[in-house]
Amino acid sequence: MMELAVRNETGGDVSVIEVNDAVFGTRFNEALIHQVITAYLSAGRAGTRAQKSRGEVSGGGRKPWRQKGLGRARAGSIRSPLWRGGGVTFAARPAHYEQKVNRKMYRSALRSILSELVRQQRLLLVDEFSVTLPKTRELVERLKKFELGKVLILVDGTDENLQLASRNLDWVEVYEASRVDPVRLIAFDQVLLTVPALKQLEDRVR
Repeated sequence: MMELAVRNETGGDVSVIEVNDAVFGTRFNEALIHQVITAYLSAGRAGTRAQKSRGEVSGGGRKPWRQKGLGRARAGSIRSPLWRGGGVTFAARPAHYEQKVNRKMYRSALRSILSELVRQQRLLLVDEFSVTLPKTRELVERLKKFELGKVLILVDGTDENLQLASRNLDWVEVYEASRVDPVRLIAFDQVLLTVPALKQLEDRVR
């Protein structure tokens, strides 16, 4: 077991807490993290582009004119790609960008990211973190005591006051530890983690 310092809401160290080495003390696996993040972002792509081929365009059930005798080029259907309003020669189809990442790989990547955040001193533990009113000013004053940059605040459940207070700040995001993903963990300068959320996060990635 390894120990991490726990701060109070004023930013001062108040105690230490033992955390699981398997979660916060693993080696940094860059290749795995890259694979998991790429798969996560790819899964979010819509892939909804689509075009109609000549077999899908409406109309064209008969030959526009007879084969010979009119002096015009031969034509078999108004759905031909050569015609205005006809089908597309190589019609695009809805694409699927999902990549296979199993649960073991995903959890291992989360553990690797959390461990690296600890090594870089970008993970801050607090005994609790909340605001009494849904006021942005109050949240900013609390965060000033920690001297943070772009910060992700992980809590153990839905905190409506905290959510409302942070929504006007583009450098602050409040998220539940049970739902956090690798992309969010690496997108912020610091991660502020409450002790109850820590226990929740350990149970999730163990």
